[in-house]
Amino acid sequence: MRIVRGIFHLLSAFALLAAIVAGVLDSIQSVSASSVVVTSLGNAWLNLDPESLTLAEISAETYVSPDIWRPFVAPVLAQPAFAVFLVLALLFWMAGYRKPRFAGRFSA
Repeated sequence: MRIVRGIFHLLSAFALLAAIVAGVLDSIQSVSASSVVVTSLGNAWLNLDPESLTLAEISAETYVSPDIWRPFVAPVLAQPAFAVFLVLALLFWMAGYRKPRFAGRFSA
């Protein structure tokens, strides 16, 4: 169980790092454009690797359901990348969280 919690915390750290990188890139673009620039997850993924985005869409429609991409995945891809990664970081952290013991470590 301890290893699973560690994996969730590691995934949370990676998602938080991705959120920070996406936020910094958006901040740099906003300053250089003198207006607010927010990159969506879909655009970031398309700029990073367009073949994997189309492969993910085809795989989701083939192996999961033909009706899953537009109502479920497309709205997530339209959200800002930093926000999606922040939510993922929070969910992974919550999955790996262990409630501390009430009385403490050295209680009887």
